[in-house]
Amino acid sequence: QVQLVESGGGLVQAGGSLRLSCVASGLTVRSYSMGWFRQAPGKEREFAAAISSWRAGVTYYADSVKGRFTISRDNAENTVYLLINSLKPEDQAVYYCAAGVGRYDDPEQYNYWGQGTQVTVSS
Repeated sequence: QVQLVESGGGLVQAGGSLRLSCVASGLTVRSYSMGWFRQAPGKEREFAAAISSWRAGVTYYADSVKGRFTISRDNAENTVYLLINSLKPEDQAVYYCAAGVGRYDDPEQYNYWGQGTQVTVSS
């Protein structure tokens, strides 16, 4: 049984930082493309960041988060992280971790999803 469990969300002031974690069980994160998506109230789920499988570990970012978000993977801990710096009010959303094997920015290509963690940004 595959589980992805996110944590690390919370209330942060604009300009602050957070590190989100996604602990996987039932799959190995290095074998999948691992992505972070986010969904704000009334909006569609959108791609934020992804890291490719295996040794390549190529990273991809949405234009809106480039330079502020960093995705990384710890194979020993079977965990994926998302470091968010310089938080903006528009970053407020539920953040979801996902595992898949297809196009990195298409949520339809991801097979497994976590339950999400809330990020709230105060201005």
